[in-house]
Amino acid sequence: MKKVLDLLPSVLLGALFLFGGISYFLHFGETPPLPADAISYMKLLESSGVMKVVKVLEIIGGALILFPSKRALGLTILAPISMNILLFEVCFVGGWGVSIALVVLSGIIAYQERDKFKALL
Repeated sequence: MKKVLDLLPSVLLGALFLFGGISYFLHFGETPPLPADAISYMKLLESSGVMKVVKVLEIIGGALILFPSKRALGLTILAPISMNILLFEVCFVGGWGVSIALVVLSGIIAYQERDKFKALL
């Protein structure tokens, strides 16, 4: 049971980022309505090509986090993206959404992999 609970945050976070990254390129799922400022920001990210890079990193990080030996590397890629999603929701959308789940899951995985991150502290 403990092994399943240890694996669950990684599977959830990996699935969320894999779905988000792949759906950007394959266009399945609907984008929720956004305020005008958020739409302008998203258009800027898309026109500059930054969003494509972020989505590729989401796919790579989401895939890496599913492998126990590469979990810390995947989290290193996904943690800044999670924080940017949180800041986007707070600053532009004005509410909390999936970003809270992303940050909490990232925190749980960082705690589980704390031995691998000790060198950074």
